[in-house]
Amino acid sequence: QLQLVESGGGLVQPGGSLRLSCTASELTLDYHGIGWFRQAPGKEREGVSCISSSGQITYYTDSVKGRFTISRDNAKNTVYLQMDSLKPEDTDVYYCGFSRDGCSSWAGTYEYWGQGTQVTVGS
Repeated sequence: QLQLVESGGGLVQPGGSLRLSCTASELTLDYHGIGWFRQAPGKEREGVSCISSSGQITYYTDSVKGRFTISRDNAKNTVYLQMDSLKPEDTDVYYCGFSRDGCSSWAGTYEYWGQGTQVTVGS
């Protein structure tokens, strides 16, 4: 099954930064929307950010606006999520998803997912 691969998670203190990466070995991400979602145990997957194929359209959920930045490097087949000023409430497993329908905050739009990377914000 085609799959994305996330990396860059870890443990960071409040106020710190992490950069998540999303790539794929058997998928070309260039012409498709890529989204970042997060999910806690027992909760629904929440849309955090997404970016269109051209990079001209981006979305951020309200709680991360001004702190997170999504970008893509099509030459490296990679999408990034730069997370700054991290808060304990950002703690979650973060997933990236691949959509043929562009940038969307709805998880049902996404066709392929990665296994997730854990982000923990705490002292």
